[in-house]
Amino acid sequence: MTVFSGVLLINALLPTPALWPLYLGAGGIAALDGLQRPSLNALIPRLMNRDEIPAANAIQGMRWQIGSIAGPALGGLLVTQVGLAAAYTVDVATFAVSIVLLVLLKPVPPPKGAERPSIAGIVRGARYAFSRQELLGTYLVDIAAMFLAMPIALFPFVADDLGASWSLGLLYAATSVGALLVSLTSGWVAHVRRHGLAVLIAAGIWGLAIAGFGLTSHLAPALILLVVAGGADMVSGLFRQTIWNQTIPDHLRGRLAGIELLSFSVGPTLGQLRAGGMAAAIGLRGAIVSGGLLCFGAVGFLAAVLPRFTAYDERTSPHR
Repeated sequence: MTVFSGVLLINALLPTPALWPLYLGAGGIAALDGLQRPSLNALIPRLMNRDEIPAANAIQGMRWQIGSIAGPALGGLLVTQVGLAAAYTVDVATFAVSIVLLVLLKPVPPPKGAERPSIAGIVRGARYAFSRQELLGTYLVDIAAMFLAMPIALFPFVADDLGASWSLGLLYAATSVGALLVSLTSGWVAHVRRHGLAVLIAAGIWGLAIAGFGLTSHLAPALILLVVAGGADMVSGLFRQTIWNQTIPDHLRGRLAGIELLSFSVGPTLGQLRAGGMAAAIGLRGAIVSGGLLCFGAVGFLAAVLPRFTAYDERTSPHR
C-alpha cells in the first residue's frame, strides 16, 4: 500500500500527471486490503474474551468511522491549501508510521491445529460457511443492502438536484456520522441476544431510510435520513461481526474472514454500478427510491427463507 501511495505521489509531481496510475493505485490498494483485512479481523477474537467482542467490534467500527469522516476532510484541506502532492506525501508518511508500528507488534501464534494455506482449505471454509444459515444470512443481508441501496455514486447529482452543490461533502459524511453515533453509544449491544433479528431489522431500516432520502427534496431531511441509514448499517455490522467472532472456530476464522470481506466489498462496488445504471434508465430519484424499497423487500425475503438466521440466539447457539 505504501508503494502504491508512492506511485500516486510520483504521478502528482509530474508536469502532466497521467490518469491510469489513479486506477492502478485504487485497484492495487483494494486488492492488498483484501489480503490484510481478514487477518486484522481474525485477530480480535484471538485477543478478546468472548463477552468483550461486541465492545471490541464497536471500537473497531468507531475507528473506521472516524477515519472515514476525518480522512476526506483532512485530504480536502491539504489538497486545497498546500496541493495534491503534499496530500500524497502525508499519506506516504502515515503508511511509513504504520509499518513501524506493525514491526513492533508481537507475533500472534497460530491456533492449535492450524493448517497451511491451501485451495482445499479455502473450499472447506466455504462449505462450512454455507452449511450454517446464520452465517449465510449475514453475508446475504449485507450484499443485498449494499447492492440494492448504496447510492453513493449518485450523491453529486443529488447535491445538484437539491440546489446545493456545496453540500456534497456533507452527503458523503452523513452515513459515517450516523455510524459514529451508534459506536459512541453502543453499550446497549451487550444486552441484545437475538443477533440475527437485529441484523435484519437494521438492514430493513437502512433500506427505508435510503428510500426516504430519495424522496426528499430538501437538504436537512436528506442529511438526517443518511445519518439514520448510517446508524442502521453500523448496527447491522456490529451484530454481523459479533456472530462471526463468537461462533466461527479459530482454525477457520481467517478463511471465513475472506468471505466476509467479499460480502462488504463486492456489494458496495456492484451497488454503484446498479445505482448509475438505474439512474440512467429511470431517473435519479427512481433509482434511489426503488433501490431502498428493493432492499427492504430482500431483507423480508431472507428473513422468511432463513429461519435459523432469524431465530439465532447467542445464548442457545450450539456454535457459541
